[in-house]
Amino acid sequence: MAAHQEKKTSEERNHKGTQKDTQTSQVQWGRAWEVDWFSLASILFLLMFAPLIVYYFIMACDQYQCSLTEPLIDLLTGNKHLADIWNSTPTLTYRAAAIYTLWVAFQVVLYVFIPDFCHKFLPGYVGGVQEGAVTPAGVVNKYEINGLQAWLITHVLWFANAYYFHWFSPTIIFDNWIPLLWCANILGYAVSTFAMIKGYFFPTNAKDCKFTGNFFYDYMMGIEFNPRVGKWFDFKLFFNGRPGIVAWTLINLSYAAKQQELYGQVTNSMILVNVLQGIYVLDFFWNEAWYLKTIDICHDHFGWYLGWGDCVWLPYLYTLQGLYLVYHPVQLCTANATGILILGLIGYYIFRTTNHQKDLFRRTDGNCKIWGKKPEYIECSYMSGDGTKYYSKLMTSGFWGWARHFNYTGDLMGSLAYCLTCGFEHILPYFYIVYMTILLTHRCIRDEHRCFSKYGKDWKYYTSAVPYRLIPGVF
Repeated sequence: MAAHQEKKTSEERNHKGTQKDTQTSQVQWGRAWEVDWFSLASILFLLMFAPLIVYYFIMACDQYQCSLTEPLIDLLTGNKHLADIWNSTPTLTYRAAAIYTLWVAFQVVLYVFIPDFCHKFLPGYVGGVQEGAVTPAGVVNKYEINGLQAWLITHVLWFANAYYFHWFSPTIIFDNWIPLLWCANILGYAVSTFAMIKGYFFPTNAKDCKFTGNFFYDYMMGIEFNPRVGKWFDFKLFFNGRPGIVAWTLINLSYAAKQQELYGQVTNSMILVNVLQGIYVLDFFWNEAWYLKTIDICHDHFGWYLGWGDCVWLPYLYTLQGLYLVYHPVQLCTANATGILILGLIGYYIFRTTNHQKDLFRRTDGNCKIWGKKPEYIECSYMSGDGTKYYSKLMTSGFWGWARHFNYTGDLMGSLAYCLTCGFEHILPYFYIVYMTILLTHRCIRDEHRCFSKYGKDWKYYTSAVPYRLIPGVF
């Protein structure tokens, strides 16, 4: 959406009118002020069971060869008790704590203290200091975009160690996987709790804080919009992108190294997982500046949902395919491997092209060509929290004319390809496509609720022009 500021007219400077607009904006833009019973029940469920879900999946692989049903059968038949399973689970170790502390500290150094240089020699890459979107309070934050640089430095050092220095084994992540889980949980809860305390007592921008009065909702969804320490350490950008997503490809490489150690070879399914998920991760960092305009940065406050989720949920459940393939190596036939690769690449093409069309449209304020012709759009207006009026253009051309979230459709195709690499013996690796379908469908609905509240009748015009969310003609 290409937004530009409109100077206030004399009518808009009227105190009562501005006050009314501000109140309306505060209710409508961003997450909810008031919590309904369904939202509260959902949040309590996630707070209680999301950590258990992660533990269950990782434990199932460690103790039951990735079977999700056998632990339940053992418990229901009395063959094992919860205490037996818990006592067989590796505990937190000093080694894991040292590894995790060094890892996070290293990513903080790369994020805060090394300005981006990649944009100086990589054509087309946008890095360095970039502006984010306008916040509900009318603030425009600046960010140091250097994620691609951090990823490159990290992986150069990883391969240098694997083939030259030999400081540690390439299987180090897999070998300490469950002890590292406890470290990730400690950080996730610590940063989420700190963010909530900070929101109450020393927020970065008090006007961008939201308090519902419900402790659990505020803890889960966050109070501060953009909590920061110092000028550049932005909690939301750091934890959304680093350390979890940088680690994603390292985790998969560690799985591949373990497969080589155990079986003397790396299967083509493991290579596919590394390649397809590696493309996704590299795409994220290549387009990190674009990410500043996404729902995570533009709408979500920073709480447990992002803090714990990025520390634990993302690295542990988004990498299940590689973990599964360590326990159950799958060598795909050429036809199946080729089909999965094509599905993943088509999904990536749709995901990238759709996002590129939106980014091009936004950067040029609609003065561009989409599929060889000038794009069509609907112009909308909205108020920020300070009473300033803005305009946005919602594109109805290209893939965005096919469906309102067609980039998610490409994302789901890629997600399915990851899962298909694992064959059909177990359901565990298919958790990812089920989860992503629920997540992205919910995100569609959540985003459209915000847009309707933000744009009002203009949003109705847009949905009439583009009636489908994900699949043209179906949904």
